[in-house]
Order: sequence, then C-alpha cells, then structure tokens
Amino acid sequence: MDINRERLFNSLKIALFVGTLLNLINQGDVLWGDGTVSIPHLMMNYAVPFCLAWYSAWKNHRSRLKEPHQSI
Repeated sequence: MDINRERLFNSLKIALFVGTLLNLINQGDVLWGDGTVSIPHLMMNYAVPFCLAWYSAWKNHRSRLKEPHQSI
C-alpha cells in the first residue's frame, strides 16, 4: 500500500472530526462529571474513522488506476 500525503491528511481530518463526535457521544458523561475517561475507547474513536477513511480513499485510488482511460 502506498502512502499518499493528501490521502493521509484527508483521513486525519476525517478522523479528528468523526472521532471527536464519537467521543462526545460515547463519553459525554465525563463532560458532566459523572464518569472517567476511557483511554482505549478514546483512542479507538479516532483510529476506526481514520482506518476507514484511509482504506476507502486507497480503494478508490486503486479502482481508478484499473479503469481504462475514456475519451469523450
């Protein structure tokens, strides 16, 4: 699998946004003082969206490489 800077940064941006939303949803009770932060859950809430975004961008890139060029 090749590393592409644009794909990497886009995946990081998506992971930051989605991971933050997931942490607010899944660990919202911590904000209100009723719980403690779960570090493994916090990390997974960022890792899963990153992996999904990067993999889907990579698959899209690979499928475009396999398509023959079509002229109009």
